[in-house]
Amino acid sequence: MSIARVESLIVRMTVEEKVGQLSLYAPAGIDIVANPQAARQSQEQQLADIRAGRVTGLFNNAGLEGKRRAQQAAVNESRLGIPLLFGADVIHGFRTVFPVPLAEAASWEPALAERTAHASAVEATADGFRWTFAPMVDIARDARWGRGVEGAGEDVYLGRQFAAARVRGFQGKDLGRADAMLATPKHFAGYGAAEGGLDYNTVDLSERTLREVYLPPFRSAIDAGALSIMSAFNEIGGIPSNANRNLLTGVLRGEWGFQGFVVSDYTADEELIAHGFAADGREAAKRAFLAGTDVSMQSGLYMQHLPGLVASGEVPMSRLDDAVRRVLRIKLRLGLFDQPFRGLEDAAGPRFDSSAHQALARDAAGRSIVMLRNDGDVLPLPKSGQRIALIGPFAGASDLFGPWMVFPGQASPVGIEEAIRNSLASPELLTVVRGSDVDAPIAGGIDAAIAAAREADVVVLSIGENEQMSGEARSRSDIEIPRAQQELADAVAATGKPVVVLLRNGRALALRGAVRNARAILVTWFLGSQTGPAIADVLFGDVNPSGRLPVSFPQTPGQVPYYYSHKRTGRPQLADAPATFYKARYLDASNDALFPFGHGLGYARVRYEGLELSPGRMAWDGTLTVRARITNTGKREAEEVVQLYIGNRAASVTRPVRELKSFRKVRVPAGQTMAVEFTLSRADLMFIGQDLQPTVEPGNFDLWVGPSAIGGLKTSFRLAPE
Repeated sequence: MSIARVESLIVRMTVEEKVGQLSLYAPAGIDIVANPQAARQSQEQQLADIRAGRVTGLFNNAGLEGKRRAQQAAVNESRLGIPLLFGADVIHGFRTVFPVPLAEAASWEPALAERTAHASAVEATADGFRWTFAPMVDIARDARWGRGVEGAGEDVYLGRQFAAARVRGFQGKDLGRADAMLATPKHFAGYGAAEGGLDYNTVDLSERTLREVYLPPFRSAIDAGALSIMSAFNEIGGIPSNANRNLLTGVLRGEWGFQGFVVSDYTADEELIAHGFAADGREAAKRAFLAGTDVSMQSGLYMQHLPGLVASGEVPMSRLDDAVRRVLRIKLRLGLFDQPFRGLEDAAGPRFDSSAHQALARDAAGRSIVMLRNDGDVLPLPKSGQRIALIGPFAGASDLFGPWMVFPGQASPVGIEEAIRNSLASPELLTVVRGSDVDAPIAGGIDAAIAAAREADVVVLSIGENEQMSGEARSRSDIEIPRAQQELADAVAATGKPVVVLLRNGRALALRGAVRNARAILVTWFLGSQTGPAIADVLFGDVNPSGRLPVSFPQTPGQVPYYYSHKRTGRPQLADAPATFYKARYLDASNDALFPFGHGLGYARVRYEGLELSPGRMAWDGTLTVRARITNTGKREAEEVVQLYIGNRAASVTRPVRELKSFRKVRVPAGQTMAVEFTLSRADLMFIGQDLQPTVEPGNFDLWVGPSAIGGLKTSFRLAPE
């Protein structure tokens, strides 16, 4: 089918059929967590609407039979035979569960995210889905916000790399391939800046901050080929994103030339009424559609009101045709017109290599683990000759997948207890005690934990958040370890036995007491199907931990929102200066992170030295080469994330204290030295100027190369005038 055929279809379509191509619904009669209002009509009613051309697609309808029946109604029983597009929330896996996106960002390996996204697409397309509502590319700087678990953390540069990688992974090089999924970067825009870290809450930020921090990952995703965008629930400065013409039309289409379509988040157009931005459903549909939201998800407002709005002239027919054209062209590129039933055929078994995907899940999980501390080299643990007490509510196989696993059919995950037993020379070396529930004590639990700790040589303490504490609508006002688990940790640590903490978490946490002071701390996030084996790989040294934090861990909950690339103040409390009054500081905590962005340790120590710039200053149209030497002083290979930061000393708009501009993840053999090189250009120094346009100014810059956003080798250079 050619693009000319799309135009021919548009000419033949009734207004109602056109609006049908802009109306997306959950499958009728199926009520799952991701579709809380799905049962608005019967399956018979929905099939009748499909036959009438009133539906463009369905989402989160697991299984092949229902999708085949719906596609049959669309292709063979409707007047124009336009195929349905089936979408799904494929966030971090489908049949194989990979680490949650925040965990995967801790790998600092965008290529890894591209591989897991591709594997997810292979599995989901085998179940008939051709559209995913991912990746989430919102920058998240407030750890209270539950949806930070779906993104790549707090940093713009890192977020851009993962946004592009995930789009490439889902879509591949050709959307027409059977295993390609249309990617949907979300949520456009500013959703991660919700006040108080409260989901769905108001966002109020400057246009400069919007353009410098929250929009760049979307631009990177679009540059990588994304052809659908999901609008956000939140408002920005009084204008709900779903009806923000400046964003959806001005920036997205006018400035960036976006050629795809915009889909609302779940009933977000209807929520314009609750926002107080629209008086009723008719006005909500009009405002959202004229602003640039092409497809309405679930509310049904477009079908109810757009035909009348077009008839009255309040919505131009040209706007309607443009939206329909975008949707049909993407269905064409997906190959749906030529092969509408591709992926919907019966299959005797998986149409993908399950064992290869499980191996990838284990590799991805291992690379996502971050070792925050390893005092006295308590890790890695020996596989024999040492008794281990595994204590905590996450010692088993629960809460491994994390949020957004809405489809059945996953293989049972492998838990920590099973994996540790399988790794030990003798299973009798392991004692397991739950100790407490996630947020409540267990009768006799602490006593049992203390007894087990006293009999052991080392305690492995598995604590943190369960799956219900991270994700959509799961904001937390207190980001510390729940009280029952904290009391368990304090009691176990009081035995004097060395404690290794395994954190289960979907956000940065504020650690205190025995957790904060543990001999070793591993951030293990929600790692998916191969959680246990990946953790055991790191605990026993079969895998060298190479993850680095994509978010800063604050010292106390009261520091949030906390992020490394903050602005200066007129009265800065300098890190190397004594604390004094009348400076920007807290009375009860320093301004430092407990564990900074980019931090992470391996089993081999490395030394940074020999920072050089060539030339000594950057010509206006030239480049700057940055070199440093990384020496592995340990006895095993090191895998180091070498990070490059810059700081603009003075500009016409105040700049962050430092900003990540590049990184390299390198392997350094034991005892050897490796040269790491970066290249900077004037484009890397640009910022949003006073006129809200990208600019750069000559001046002096600081530059750091190091293992995190704190410290590192430091030098400076000057950008010469034009």
